[in-house]
Amino acid sequence: MTVPQKRPAEDLTVTALDNRIAEEPALNGHSNGANGHAVSSLPTLDASKITITRADPNARTVPTEAEANSGNETICTDHMITVSWTAAKGWANPELKPYGPLSLMPTASVLHYATECFEGLKAFRGYDGKLRLFRPDCNAERMLMSTLRISLPGFDPKELEKLIEILMSVDGPKWLPKERAGSFLYIRPAVIGTQPQLGVQAPKEALLFITVSFMPRMDLPEGGMKLHTNPEDMIRAWVGGFGYAKVGANYGPSLLATAEARSRGFGQILWLYGPEGYCTEAGASNFFMLWRTKEGQLQLVTAPLDDKLILDGVTRRSVVQLARERLAGELEVVERKYTIDEVLEADKEGRIVEAFAAGTAFFICPVSEIHHRGIDVKIPMGKEGKIGHYTAKLKGFVGDIMYGNEQHPWGVVIQEQE
Repeated sequence: MTVPQKRPAEDLTVTALDNRIAEEPALNGHSNGANGHAVSSLPTLDASKITITRADPNARTVPTEAEANSGNETICTDHMITVSWTAAKGWANPELKPYGPLSLMPTASVLHYATECFEGLKAFRGYDGKLRLFRPDCNAERMLMSTLRISLPGFDPKELEKLIEILMSVDGPKWLPKERAGSFLYIRPAVIGTQPQLGVQAPKEALLFITVSFMPRMDLPEGGMKLHTNPEDMIRAWVGGFGYAKVGANYGPSLLATAEARSRGFGQILWLYGPEGYCTEAGASNFFMLWRTKEGQLQLVTAPLDDKLILDGVTRRSVVQLARERLAGELEVVERKYTIDEVLEADKEGRIVEAFAAGTAFFICPVSEIHHRGIDVKIPMGKEGKIGHYTAKLKGFVGDIMYGNEQHPWGVVIQEQE
């Protein structure tokens, strides 16, 4: 069940985004935009035009997962992809080349005006030996929306998907070998404004780049994830803002509160919104509560998307879809606004069953505690303080697709270059 929310009579940002997407020639295949305006015939993003310059395959050895995640630097694979864009010439040919530094002028737009967005997805080495991506189309489509939200150039999401697949086909065999079944690498596409001119304006130069790296496993912290609600004078996102887009400006301002929460023994912030204290996100992940209603109905509840307050997470979307398909006889999935007071009330009445965070980094991570204004809400966990029954079930549904235990259209197999 999705509970409809009231929207403003005029939503200028959404209208502008819809028009920008409609006017992308690579997306609609026409020479005129949605409003009859002529659109550019400049080169569009085209993965088929990629040039490949390979790194020395013996120059670097692949570290163990523990070694890679032990330092203060993210360890990336041998190669990256870069594609430049200018308003005058459109998209250049993509380049796959050895991983290394980028060159930016000190006056580059991204360094001053936060013209930057990114995506995060993983490549998985399956137990059947195959290399897979999980729903990369969702990430590519969301990245287009994010770029247009901050006036960066548009592109065909399918071409971004192809570039990701090319990079993984080259680096996958070495950096995620078949003997590491059950492991993953993290893929980070990003677009930044590079025009070297100060002034608040849409950049006329940009760079798309894609890197692949190691990332720690964060889905099973000892004792579960502990959440501390945000201070009353700070919020992460707001209606009418850009919480639904994956832009860097969403993250930096949240680090102060997160650091304070961690100094108190909590892993992440449970971000509340408005005087009502609506529960929105756990850190940068989507948040789910599993509880029984006063009438005894088991519900999986999560914040809605229609007010564009939170990110439309790919893991969130997958959990919602799979829960509705496979657990329909056991629980009801509800997307609606709900408050921290509802959580406190459910706790007092013994109606909370489980809770978890869901996202690319944390995957599906059980939540064991919520601290709110001096009140501790203890969330039931499974046996011996492990993951709860339904959280484990949903995690298994998604994980089986990621690692090839279940053949599913969401698991996109990469044809590797041995």
